[in-house]
Amino acid sequence: MQNPYQAQITQLEEKIVDTKLLLEDPDFAELAKVEVTALEAQLKQLTDAVLQMEQGSEESEESFAEKINCTFEIRPGAGGDEAKIWANDLKRMYLRFFEKMNIKVEHIDDLIFKTKGKITEIENPDGETPYITAYELFKYESGVHRVQRVPETESSGRIHTSTASVAVLPEVPTNAIEIRTEDIEWQFMRASGAGGQSVNKTNSAVRLVHKPSGIATTCRQEKKQEQNRKIAMDLLRSQLWEIEEEKRQKELGKARSAIGRAQRAEKIRTYNFPQNRITDHRIKESWHNLPFILEGDLTKLLTDLQAAFYALEQEELSSEE
Repeated sequence: MQNPYQAQITQLEEKIVDTKLLLEDPDFAELAKVEVTALEAQLKQLTDAVLQMEQGSEESEESFAEKINCTFEIRPGAGGDEAKIWANDLKRMYLRFFEKMNIKVEHIDDLIFKTKGKITEIENPDGETPYITAYELFKYESGVHRVQRVPETESSGRIHTSTASVAVLPEVPTNAIEIRTEDIEWQFMRASGAGGQSVNKTNSAVRLVHKPSGIATTCRQEKKQEQNRKIAMDLLRSQLWEIEEEKRQKELGKARSAIGRAQRAEKIRTYNFPQNRITDHRIKESWHNLPFILEGDLTKLLTDLQAAFYALEQEELSSEE
């Protein structure tokens, strides 16, 4: 982490050395002593500020290691209007589950929302902590969710296959990813839809483009533009972290398997309406009562996933030893 006070600290240290030389001169010794005391007091203030900043950074990195909060970003895939409907169905499924579990949700855009906190109703498979964090619980939801059903708009009763991608990204502290101001292009617009006159009549909605990566994020939920700017930056930071994490894994020689965050292009699950079945292709497990699951009854599915992935992780760790 860059020390913003380093130049001032170096300058003060040099002044102290030069002033101490005057202590040997009887004509300036008294004045030099007072000056050295004042300079050393300033130096201590700056070094204390640096120490406090470093401690704060360590706390941020420590809390990030647990990765408590996370952001969901859902995008319609192949399937036209039915894919858009399916993306909204997935959003509703997750929101219903959050509601049942009293999990706090913060809406960011139409298909983007953040969930916060720790869940005690679902047992952590490691058996060490009495809770599981929002990110740890949902990180395995990242990937392509495929649905097979007869759309409401289909008059002939033909089964359609549509997809939507889900990305679950952890909340990333500001100091974890460096983003240069000159790399950001901001666009401002009026928010649409519900939200009151102050939302719809001012340019409070924001869209940013990160020029080096081409990533674009949008936020329109807050009435104040500055709040939306902060949320858009948080979204960008999470996506850049994901890219950096993939690079680190490649450098370590670890291929991305079913264990961990799945890429958007990976098909992870199929929701088969005619057979009333949900199948997770990574652990080759199926669940029935599909309508209840889409109403937010996700406890068993998530519990089974946690147990299966934990077992796979332990097996992979054992093979590396």
